[in-house]
Amino acid sequence: MLNRRPHLLRSVFILACCFASRAMAQHSEGEDLDFLHGLSEYEQIRRMLPEYMEREAQSLIRERQHSLDVSTPEGLARRRAYVRERILHAIGGLPDRTPLNARTVETLQRDGYRIEKVIFESQPHFYVAANLYLPATGEGPFPAVLYPLGHELGGKANPTWQQMLVTLARRGYVALTWDTLGQGERVQIYDDDLGDSKLRGSTTEHTIQGTQCLLTGDAIARYTIWDGIRALDYLLSRKEVDPARVAVTGNSGGGTHSAYLAALDDRIKIVAPSCYITSWHWMMKTLGPQDAEQVFPRWLADGLDYPDFIYAAAPKPYLMLSAIRDFFPIDGARETFHEAQQFANVRMFEADDGHGYSQPRRMAAYDWLSRHFRDREDTAPEAPVIPESAETLYCTATGQVTTSLGGETVFSLNRARAERLRQNRSQPADAASLGAWQNKVRTAAITRTGFRPASGTVSSTGYGTLRREGYRIEKLTYESEPGILIPALLYFPESDNARRPAVIIADGQGKSAAAKPAEELARSGVIVLSVDLRGMGETKIAPDVNDTDSYRYFGDYEDGMTAILMNRTLAGMRARDILRGVDLLAARDDVDPNRLSGIGRNGAAVPLLYAGVFDTRLRSIALEGMLVSYDAVVTTRIHRLIFEQIVPGALADFDLPDLAAAIAPRAVWISDAITPAGASVTHDELVKAYSSTSRAFQLAGAPGALHLQHPRLDDEHAAEHYRDLFNR
Repeated sequence: MLNRRPHLLRSVFILACCFASRAMAQHSEGEDLDFLHGLSEYEQIRRMLPEYMEREAQSLIRERQHSLDVSTPEGLARRRAYVRERILHAIGGLPDRTPLNARTVETLQRDGYRIEKVIFESQPHFYVAANLYLPATGEGPFPAVLYPLGHELGGKANPTWQQMLVTLARRGYVALTWDTLGQGERVQIYDDDLGDSKLRGSTTEHTIQGTQCLLTGDAIARYTIWDGIRALDYLLSRKEVDPARVAVTGNSGGGTHSAYLAALDDRIKIVAPSCYITSWHWMMKTLGPQDAEQVFPRWLADGLDYPDFIYAAAPKPYLMLSAIRDFFPIDGARETFHEAQQFANVRMFEADDGHGYSQPRRMAAYDWLSRHFRDREDTAPEAPVIPESAETLYCTATGQVTTSLGGETVFSLNRARAERLRQNRSQPADAASLGAWQNKVRTAAITRTGFRPASGTVSSTGYGTLRREGYRIEKLTYESEPGILIPALLYFPESDNARRPAVIIADGQGKSAAAKPAEELARSGVIVLSVDLRGMGETKIAPDVNDTDSYRYFGDYEDGMTAILMNRTLAGMRARDILRGVDLLAARDDVDPNRLSGIGRNGAAVPLLYAGVFDTRLRSIALEGMLVSYDAVVTTRIHRLIFEQIVPGALADFDLPDLAAAIAPRAVWISDAITPAGASVTHDELVKAYSSTSRAFQLAGAPGALHLQHPRLDDEHAAEHYRDLFNR
């Protein structure tokens, strides 16, 4: 992951720009307009955004420490209630408790235990494949263990899980495990030809579908948590189980859900998560946010951290099982333990090994269970277990619930939720109601994106001028907010001092990719500010070489999800970057403030759309290569490189066509819109997606101000293409 160390960013720019002119050549000679390209400082400026995000996150973490009040029983009770309420709010609540329709499809008799292969429905037709391990001897009812799985290969057939589950059954426990989403028999994005997921791993599935859930105001943990609660329902339905003696334990993702389930369900009496509990202070210094099921929106903004899982579970006995060489930082685990032990019944066991439910931690768990459920220690060594094959443990005929049973997936369930939201979203009834509807959309967009408007003069620094035929280019940076500098190029037509139209261009590939349209516009008499929004162009992060699969699907997932933890979004932050550029242009004597426009290209198009909603000074905007809609994301199984544009809960209030409608009667031009997978949409598809937008422009008395085109014109004709737009 990224190495998050602070740097003096302004000095980086100054030093680099001293050498910039040497690297600058004519466009016709293949000039690269990046300030820092080829210099050692280039790697430093690409850490600007993650270092800013860490500072913001750490500030929220410190605020929590100052406001925490759990030192009294009353304070702890209030904290418990608050944490539970915030978890449920973050995940969109829990589904209705419907019939489990549980059935045992086969029983395997083994030496000292038996395994029942069980299928149940956590939601109607949402099938869960589970294995129930039971003692073959002894008098019940027995203590029980709920065993959520981690992300290790093999699902419920993983040999480590089998070692522990069989040992538990032989020692007189009933233990239930089940395949979580994306694993074992519950691959959610299944490919018949591959005989496996279309994607590389379960965590990629989690985040693909987790992104879709975010748009509806949910989190994918809504589904995984509910699977666990319904698994507990099934476990407690068994006559062999003593309901007063139920524990939860699991490793990694299973440790995550041990913490979740114990925080939310008081039927669980003791807790032992392995290789999960750490602290956000240390996570932000090292790993950053993990896959979507392990992140709750607003968590840091709501003043929450890992110890809060322990407080929400209090007064249950809590055992933190940690690995000194885990990638979940051991310093964070120790930090959480140091805080929580003052207020809760928590213990910590450390093993000098790496990530996994290793033998030392398993032994500690057996002893912990026995001391609390049987009032005696259990230090007997494990007997080796010969693991069953995955096929032997299958609950379905094909080894996949989707091909054996059909039914629902997270995608289909979330799509249905999105459709209900779409039907409930209002549209303006007539011209008289249009203004109020637009204000409602604008207010919702500000709230959902976490947009922070700026005021006052923009601080900027110039770094010299480049002369071109018919225009000149000034190199500069401006401050969007403390810690965020925006590299920019200001193109001036060589002409008289008359006030001119001006346009800000933001391209997802950086300002160098926008050089051709920028120079064409400058030659036609338009002042152009071409910018690198935070995390784009020169400020784009260097992807982790060990995490290229994640970057290929999600782009800058780490900073995008960190923003969501803080109740902010990259889309909202980048909209601010654009509008500070508008502030800079509007303050110039040579700019006509009544003829300010914006062009957003590719990944910068959605931020520009939000900027157009937030600020009426942008009299017209053009959106090239923009994602066609958020609705398309939740109705398409797989998407790529749209995570940075996601706004949690957006579909409860608006979609991208609604944002465009909120700009009417100001001009909006959309060309070459793309699908969530990156393919171009047809003109007919674009017109259909923006039919309600067209109606809003008609109600505003400006039907011609909405222009939908496919494909977009090439950069050579940019000035001609946008002349009418800029004159509106």
